[in-house]
Amino acid sequence: MAKKKIRNESDSKIVSLDFLTGDRYNADEEKEKNTIGRQIEIAREELGLSRADLRYLVGTYGVNLHRDIVRRWEIGETTPTCYQLVALCYALNLENGFEYFGSLPRKLNKEGRRKVAEYENDLVASGRYAPEPFIHEIEYIDMPLSYLPVSAGTGEFLDEGNYEMISVPKSTVPAGAKFALRVKGDSMEPTYNDGQLVWVQETKELHPGDVGVFFYGDQGYMKSYNLREPNEELRDDFTDVDGVIHLQPVLISYNKKYDPIFVSPETRFEIVGRVLN
Repeated sequence: MAKKKIRNESDSKIVSLDFLTGDRYNADEEKEKNTIGRQIEIAREELGLSRADLRYLVGTYGVNLHRDIVRRWEIGETTPTCYQLVALCYALNLENGFEYFGSLPRKLNKEGRRKVAEYENDLVASGRYAPEPFIHEIEYIDMPLSYLPVSAGTGEFLDEGNYEMISVPKSTVPAGAKFALRVKGDSMEPTYNDGQLVWVQETKELHPGDVGVFFYGDQGYMKSYNLREPNEELRDDFTDVDGVIHLQPVLISYNKKYDPIFVSPETRFEIVGRVLN
């Protein structure tokens, strides 16, 4: 096999690079194909793991992940760091992680890989070479999931018949969460996406900037909560018997194509809870 050579200008040495013959890895092409993201999704689904399960498992290797990062990896919005990728290999049982996350032809054909696997199995079966297995234990708890979407619907989120109990990893449920619901629509993108599961703490009070769940009229909403001075036209409606002018609630979407909702004092308005994730 012919060797290619490259000069290292810092010390004027010639370095032999025989591994550059044949097919070469191209990071730009791999990014375009979202190879890493697709392989993460395939490996996760083969093990029957949810995205929350995978996030928990990666955390057992000392890598704490943002709640939405696995989805972002899988659709190609971003890629894992070096340490995250190593933790992923362990969590997904990928001993050949470097090879798995690339798309270059393997050094061995299918028959060669089969023979290597057989030899490895023989070594494991002998009982002399296998390490002690590490067993991941995930604690699950049952939590209510409301059927009512936060962009439509009336009634109470946990009324009889409006929810089901789901089993989820305990580590994925924020402290104080009372129930879960699914986002409907794109009004809170890019932070919250259609179909995403969010956890809600029941409360009747929010601070400006909190993301909350609300009833307004006959609709349910998940929006960012804010307050403003009522304009002259509404000032009397927000003034109590003692002459104190109260601030007007405003429901704000993260997606700028949606206008703020200014709460009218003549329409039913209720704070249901605070979104915790």
